[in-house]
Amino acid sequence: MMPLIITLAVVGVLIAAFFWFAGVYTDILWFDQLGYSSVLFTRWIATGSMFAVGLLAIAVPAFLMIWLAYRNRPTYAKLSQQLNEYQRMLEPMRRLVFIGVPLLFGMYGAFALATSWPTVLTYLNRTPFGVTDPTFGHDIGFYVFELPFLRGLVVFLSSLALLCFVLSIGVNYLYGGVRVTGSEMVISKSARIQIAVTGALFIAAQGASFWLDRYNPLTASNGRWTGALHTDVHARIPGMTILAGAAVIVALLFVFAAVAGRWRLPFIGVGGLLIVGLVTGVAYPWFVQNLQVGPNEQQLETEYIQHNIDSTRAAYGLDKVEETDYEGVTTAEPGQLRKDAETTANIRLLDPDPVSDTFKQFEQERAYYSFSDDLDVDRYQIDGKTQDAVMAVREINVDGLGGDSKSWVNRTIVYTHGYGLVSAYGSQRGPDGQPVFFGSGMPQDGALKDFAPQVYFGERSPEYSIVGAPEGSKPVEFDHVSGKDGANQTYTTFKGEGGPSLGSWFNRLAYSIKFQSEQILLSDQIHDESQILYNRNPVDRVQAAAPYLQIDSDPYASVVDGELVWILDGYTTSANYPYATRTSVEGASSGRTDLVGVNEFNYMRNSVKATVSAYDGSVKLYAWDTEDPILQTWQKVYPNTLKPIDEMSGELLSHVRYPEDQFQVQRQMLATYHVTSADEYYNQTNAWQLPNDPVGGGKGPQKPYYLTMQMPGQEPAFSLYSTFIPKVSGDGTRNVLTGYLAANANAGAEKGKVAEDYGKLTLLRVKNDSVNGPGQVQNIFTSNEKVANQLALLERGQTKVERGNLLTVPVGDGFLYVQPVFVRSTGETSYPLLRRVLVAFGDEIAFEDTLDAALDEIFAGDAGASAGDENVDATPKDPNAKVPDAGDDVPDTGDLPEDGGKDETAKPTPAPSAPTDGGTGSEVQKALDEAAQALEERTKAYEEGDLVKAAEADKRMTDALKRAAEADK
Repeated sequence: MMPLIITLAVVGVLIAAFFWFAGVYTDILWFDQLGYSSVLFTRWIATGSMFAVGLLAIAVPAFLMIWLAYRNRPTYAKLSQQLNEYQRMLEPMRRLVFIGVPLLFGMYGAFALATSWPTVLTYLNRTPFGVTDPTFGHDIGFYVFELPFLRGLVVFLSSLALLCFVLSIGVNYLYGGVRVTGSEMVISKSARIQIAVTGALFIAAQGASFWLDRYNPLTASNGRWTGALHTDVHARIPGMTILAGAAVIVALLFVFAAVAGRWRLPFIGVGGLLIVGLVTGVAYPWFVQNLQVGPNEQQLETEYIQHNIDSTRAAYGLDKVEETDYEGVTTAEPGQLRKDAETTANIRLLDPDPVSDTFKQFEQERAYYSFSDDLDVDRYQIDGKTQDAVMAVREINVDGLGGDSKSWVNRTIVYTHGYGLVSAYGSQRGPDGQPVFFGSGMPQDGALKDFAPQVYFGERSPEYSIVGAPEGSKPVEFDHVSGKDGANQTYTTFKGEGGPSLGSWFNRLAYSIKFQSEQILLSDQIHDESQILYNRNPVDRVQAAAPYLQIDSDPYASVVDGELVWILDGYTTSANYPYATRTSVEGASSGRTDLVGVNEFNYMRNSVKATVSAYDGSVKLYAWDTEDPILQTWQKVYPNTLKPIDEMSGELLSHVRYPEDQFQVQRQMLATYHVTSADEYYNQTNAWQLPNDPVGGGKGPQKPYYLTMQMPGQEPAFSLYSTFIPKVSGDGTRNVLTGYLAANANAGAEKGKVAEDYGKLTLLRVKNDSVNGPGQVQNIFTSNEKVANQLALLERGQTKVERGNLLTVPVGDGFLYVQPVFVRSTGETSYPLLRRVLVAFGDEIAFEDTLDAALDEIFAGDAGASAGDENVDATPKDPNAKVPDAGDDVPDTGDLPEDGGKDETAKPTPAPSAPTDGGTGSEVQKALDEAAQALEERTKAYEEGDLVKAAEADKRMTDALKRAAEADK
């Protein structure tokens, strides 16, 4: 029986070892193919080295403690019967225990220390910041690189000393070095020295920990400010210094006990250390805070609040924000937008959020393709003019295959990739409100330069695909619908180097184990030229190549130098910048303070730009912020993994954007830290906040938007912007515009040279305190009787209205609000079409078919600039433009009034009905008239504050619209 058990155990170990080896082996193959094997080996070597250090650093001292206690045991000590019995039981396996116990503790220490390799490597390769903290005068690099290493080292040594102390007592007690006889404790000389010395080392380690704890207040927060405040500087930090000194004295008392054999002084010292800790760490700071700082808080904390302001602005790059006063006029005059003609022509009406369904309707082609729910915004040079564009990659979706088509061969070998980049002009629309595409179709067609449209690497790619085939063999990878000579389908073969080879049986075996798929090993459709593609998400690939980066949450695809690539932004972050307030990307984007503790940091730089080929998955990393000390440090750890900006082509630079995650963090911080005076900050007399998204029902802050525009005194540029409103405590909000932040997102188009103004942050401080904020403008749109009338008509029958992003554009010395209005059919085929545009400037609003018409309505018939959408019904002159046929799916919105809501007394013009002969048409007309009358009555009731009458009128209006819809069928 025993041989069988041993055999089964050996077989089990071998199987487990091979599974482990398969994982290691496939990792080597994947990183080698990616071109970043040095990253993998650096990590493994560092992890293995730290594991070995942890194992030896724990196991060797632990073994020595056990061996010394046993070696120096009293030979003729009289022990209790119980201890004698323990020794007798232990003796047969003593050597095994004496070696096994240290190894057990050593393994625990090894695993704990192995994960600390990034801290060790950054310490060994640290780079100074060249900036010092205001309290201790240390370089910021001390807090970012050195202090985490020193803290980890002290914790490790403290744990080791405690382990040795406990083992010394335990083994000496077992073998008679420490004996308790009645009320007396007898300790042999060797045991006394061993225990006292290890105790002294433990207390000394605590002293070192107290010393390092002096730096904790510099990154701590009291909920209002971050950094060492008056009580910290004048009570807690001196108290920790005293406590560290006291710990050293107590450690010396333990050494004295080792020599003199007197334990009374060390015991008194430990008690005294506890008392000193309570006095210096609790009592005295409480006294200073409550009796000194409390009554004089503003006066005493001003200096430290200023440190918090200055450090936070520096840590997030806000110290370089260019601030300027802006009039914020609210009166509209003819020709007012003449100086802002380029901004007006580039106002993006195509909202990336709702039109995802529209892209799917016109360009998805088949159920096994998909588009992201959040489309991307980019810009392209077309016919010599820069055009803002809304982009989407048509990715493969194997879950969309029919039930009979979901075989392993189809999911893995046939349907391997997506196809094409669908691109639409951001400021144009077709006659029925559909997007105007300049890149679309299958095969790919339009203004984009010739490129390989196959998307083997994307955000929605399958877990793995097997591609490639022998030269001259028949292609089996489905490429796209339609083909040459009237074919219904086109097939292709992957020609790149995108994944590890499956040409050997051993590789096939390894990957069949990795993906738990026997088909990889047994399939006849896998050849010597076959490759396996996996880890295909661009974010995952960049993260693997640069594990020290935090990757932006919104990668986007662009055609660059004849290749479809994903462009990503990488951030270097730290949570140890003194006096800087912490945040997180999750908290900044959602507005939720409870998410700040998730991946929090208080220093952020966009240090790396990365590209991932959509065809072969190749990753290129570019050192973007070469002055960042954290990036410089990691470049020493991973040399030769980053390319210089000089190698970035002009076309790649023309598609680089200012990253959205970084901007969201910066605008969140600027809402508080636009104030640079400590007194003003303390009194919160000018606090700001981000407006809630008026379209999203107030759930979270309004998102920042990309837009080509001209900031005052600057050239037109592709930009990212956000707005600010006053911060009001409680539930109330004063929704007026106080600030407008824009980041220049145009990196230029010259090879290896970043445009001088790229990344420039401009803050407009609005001088006029009566400029409506986004929420107020949305309320005006909603409550305006004329607009409400027309929206009600738009929603009659089988349609519903969806409002797009509310854009805020600084033009004409004021702020222009533009909101596209989409109409979606509620039938089986449902997708939004852009049918109307809401515009506001000051208190003037317009609701028209086109932006041009709305602007002219606002500015007394002459806006002074054209938005370029006045001829939406005409055939586009651009040969690259493709207007898809909306067919019979266009929602019937009827003919709406042309007054755009300017005339508050005008009644809504009902939609025309078919000629009647006493039948349906008159019924529709009558119902619409009743709906209009009910709407007027509802509006009047709201003005009078009579909610009961308003509710009754609302019900009559709803019933009338239903009757109109039924009669119109």
